[in-house]
Amino acid sequence: MENHPLYSKIQTALDNIRPYLVADGGNVEIVEITEENVLKLALVGNCQSCNMSAMTFRAGVEEAIRRDVPEVTAVEEIKVG
Repeated sequence: MENHPLYSKIQTALDNIRPYLVADGGNVEIVEITEENVLKLALVGNCQSCNMSAMTFRAGVEEAIRRDVPEVTAVEEIKVG
């Protein structure tokens, strides 16, 4: 996955929002980048079980990706655990 041409741009976009997630005991991880540039992410740590995680994902994480990496065609949250 690290070989995907968008990987570093996505990581940079996530690094911009990651400090806010880490401050609350959470984080976000790339699960997959498909051939169609669909990005699949997982919220981990406290973000995984927080009742505000859906809003955090849509208004924070997804917004950062769409703004910084417009080549991504969709952003999907994958539940882990």
